[in-house]
Amino acid sequence: MEFLNKKIYFIGGKGGVGKSTTSSALALVLAKQGKKVLLVSTDPAHNTGDLFHKKLDHGKIANVLPNLDVLEINSEIESNRYINSVKENLAGLVKAEMLGEVHRQIDLAAFSPGSEEAALFDRMTQIILEESPRYQSIVFDTAPTGHTIRLLTLPELMGAWMDGLLERRKKSNENYSNWMNDGEPVEDPLYEKLNERRLRFSKVRELLLSKTATSYLFVINPERLPILETEKALKHLSSNGIEVETIVVNRVIPDQADGSFMAKRRKNEKGYLERISEIFNGKKRIHMPLLDHDISTLADLQDFAEQFEFNIGLVKNS
Repeated sequence: MEFLNKKIYFIGGKGGVGKSTTSSALALVLAKQGKKVLLVSTDPAHNTGDLFHKKLDHGKIANVLPNLDVLEINSEIESNRYINSVKENLAGLVKAEMLGEVHRQIDLAAFSPGSEEAALFDRMTQIILEESPRYQSIVFDTAPTGHTIRLLTLPELMGAWMDGLLERRKKSNENYSNWMNDGEPVEDPLYEKLNERRLRFSKVRELLLSKTATSYLFVINPERLPILETEKALKHLSSNGIEVETIVVNRVIPDQADGSFMAKRRKNEKGYLERISEIFNGKKRIHMPLLDHDISTLADLQDFAEQFEFNIGLVKNS
């Protein structure tokens, strides 16, 4: 099945709709096929370890089941790591008397909007480029919708920003060479560092936009707010070249649920399911049932994964 033959999966959606459970289920299905899988949680409210009943250390890959490894990454910690790495890279490129001021400016930049997303994306870039040889599939369980959109549109923004920065740096070097160095090229380690990062971002962006390599899933519940939020998110991502192919409609009331209360809920839900069919027409839609219990054990999660695997074969496109 083509759906299960991707290298990278991103699972997004509104908070509380079941992203982590869906991500874990997908990772289990892929691992069951014999693939070596890495499940990565970027959600600040990590519960991946809880789902697998495994205590995880931030930033460290842990094996939880045969063929399945898990990694939880924290945006705040990654931001600090990222800032420190920038300082280290600049240590040999800036005059000693200027280093204190440069560090102060970098520390101020760390509090600017989008800094944590940039650090998180840097870590994800590292995972995609450096861990890929070890894994046949990498599944990213992302934070709620707004965070996911900012994260996935960063390659486009940062690529354009770095192109401009490199062009200005190159022009400055050319002017310096013409004025002070008799036209001979000037070595510029900072330019090389920037160019290296631009190439890494460019490679990851190419993977993120590749329909053969990467698949995007959004999880929703048959309720008004998740539907509205997901519709807006898909339009925004599409405008940045990212097409979400699959919608997981989670917590659909099963036919066997009885009683007058459930009958009223089902009647209310019917309108939302019709709305989902209309808005997301042409998208693959996987319906997952509302369970009569929490997913509190590993056996529960494995049962959910089996149901997910079964329903993949029942995807709806219209």
